Amino acid sequence: MKVLFVMLGGFIGAIARYSIGEWIHTNNGFPLGTLLINLLGCFLLGWFLTFITIKKKIRTEYTLFLGTGLIGSFTTFSTFSVETIRLLQNGFLLNGALYILTSILFGLLLTYLGVKLAITNGEKGVTN
Repeated sequence: MKVLFVMLGGFIGAIARYSIGEWIHTNNGFPLGTLLINLLGCFLLGWFLTFITIKKKIRTEYTLFLGTGLIGSFTTFSTFSVETIRLLQNGFLLNGALYILTSILFGLLLTYLGVKLAITNGEKGVTN
């Protein structure tokens, strides 16, 4: 049954990633769509996993559906890697370096902000 939740979330996440990637076109060889998708996924996963840790009321199936399935298939490290190699192979060294640095630095920053938001909201919801 757990696999079904991952599959359903993965199905939705993959379609969302594809749709957003098609909507946000690559500019001058720079993979803006994948960058924005991955950064949004960093924020969402940081928030979600922290939120469920604080609340402790969310069923495992929902965690698998949202975290592993939906957000896991929405973001894509493999596409990031392939696009980075293509940039570098095609001589776009600055774009490749910018893509790597932006993905890592902003990915970590947005994950941190998602975690902080979940902690802040979780503390407001706790009653003494």
